[in-house]
Amino acid sequence: MSAEPLSRLPAETRVPEGLDDVAERLAEQLPQTLDWLRELVRIPSISVQPEHVADCRRSAEATADRLRDAGLEDVRLLELDGTHPYVTGSWVHAGEDAPTVLLYAHHDVQPVGTPDRWSSAPFAPTERDGRLYGRGSADDKAGILAHVAAIRAWLDARGSLPVNVKVVVEGEEEIGSPNLQRFLARHGAALQADVIVLTDLTNWQVGWPGLTYALRGMADVTVTVRAMQQPVHSGMWGGVVPDALTGTVRLLASLHDDTGAIAVAGFEDDVRPLGEDERARLAELEGDGVALAEDFRRDARLVPGAGFVGDDRRTVLERLWMRPTITPTGMDVPAVADAANTLLAQVRTKLSCRLAPGQDPERALAALRRHLEANVPWGLEVEVVFGERNPAWVTEPGGPAWDAAVAAMTAAYGRAPAAMGCGGSIPFVEPFSDAFGGAPCLLVGVEDPGSNAHGEDESLHLEDFAKACLTEAFLLAGLAEVPTA
Repeated sequence: MSAEPLSRLPAETRVPEGLDDVAERLAEQLPQTLDWLRELVRIPSISVQPEHVADCRRSAEATADRLRDAGLEDVRLLELDGTHPYVTGSWVHAGEDAPTVLLYAHHDVQPVGTPDRWSSAPFAPTERDGRLYGRGSADDKAGILAHVAAIRAWLDARGSLPVNVKVVVEGEEEIGSPNLQRFLARHGAALQADVIVLTDLTNWQVGWPGLTYALRGMADVTVTVRAMQQPVHSGMWGGVVPDALTGTVRLLASLHDDTGAIAVAGFEDDVRPLGEDERARLAELEGDGVALAEDFRRDARLVPGAGFVGDDRRTVLERLWMRPTITPTGMDVPAVADAANTLLAQVRTKLSCRLAPGQDPERALAALRRHLEANVPWGLEVEVVFGERNPAWVTEPGGPAWDAAVAAMTAAYGRAPAAMGCGGSIPFVEPFSDAFGGAPCLLVGVEDPGSNAHGEDESLHLEDFAKACLTEAFLLAGLAEVPTA
């Protein structure tokens, strides 16, 4: 898809009455919006890697420029000691009786993974087959530009917005938002809002939007297994002396049973059970499961013959959205090319735990610690260190803000959104909602299952990006009717 088709409204879009001028202005501006997105994608704002601190600042500054281009006022970079910059801006001239809407996105991105597995350079945005490829193209720099496109279209077409708007773009989401509470304590009062809109989620399918009502939480765990004070010769000592790598592999294997289900006693005790309405929603999306399984195999890029894991008494969607996981995501061992004939003295492993709705992070992690300490083999030493953690978030679908989002998405995409969960985590949601007196959070998406966020060849479906921008423009009008706090 070239830029030219993005200058017209998608065929499926049905513009709500009275919003033709806003929709047409947004469509006219989409080529420029896409150019701005490419500029952001070119910045390697990898928040987890210290060598990209300057790039994260450059990304924040470019984001601030785009918020100014949209017409926002009081655009600033907000920082605390040791943090990557947040970017904020506002337009608050709709009147005291109008609702205030807080729009959220993040400008930091994940590492690129294995560069050779990318079909094009990760930070050289490239269009192929109607998609824009590049790290951050979908997660979440497109979310930033969706906010920009909607605000700019309204202000250019009407000179005003139907609601008061505040924007916050985070720079640390991909590292678990470790400074979010400090940021909220210092700046939360200035960001008070009646509704929160986040554009950092996934749609159900290409062309079929999703409105997310549940997120899994997350906890980082570092596990260090020690066998000896220093490595020793594998020929002289192998077969008698235990090594840390084999001990680690055996310990990690104990975390799951043969189906891949979690085998840690007590870890899942607090998981929230599904209600009948929720089971019905998931069953409707899953259908007979055959087509869904084929889609998941394709989108997850499974090798031929690989099956799904987990408790098969539970549906695929329940396992993906409403149950916890324990996944090794990194290990400090020599690369194959650097391997010597030695028994390793120490191995350190990073575990990523996705926490289900209902789970208390501290209770779940305590159960994990007990399991690791009880199952380390051969008397080896094990050290367990907990890092950042945040609970899952869930809300009941419904209410005036939810209904406004359903109407906006239906208009933009030509079909009603799927009410869905998300296996990922967004630490921002719960603390901000709680700080604002339980303000409703609307979690909408620019991604689709084929976006491969966090993986190689991350991409954005351009037609759906246009619909996501239109959704937000329509949503601002719909939220004008939502009661204020």
